[in-house]
Amino acid sequence: MFSGLESPMHLLVVLIIAILVLGPKKLPEAARGLGTGIRQFKESLDGKEPAQVEPAPTEAKKPE
Repeated sequence: MFSGLESPMHLLVVLIIAILVLGPKKLPEAARGLGTGIRQFKESLDGKEPAQVEPAPTEAKKPE
């Protein structure tokens, strides 16, 4: 039913749609959050305590 979904053309289409929806500045943040969520889910399945993840440093504001 889902054969061939991992082809490069399908991945490219998904990436383009993600960029259009989220924008290029929010995409890394969304991917980081998704990765953290998946990691915590896997750790909970293994019965481990999820590791505390520190938020990524934000860009420093420029003094005016």
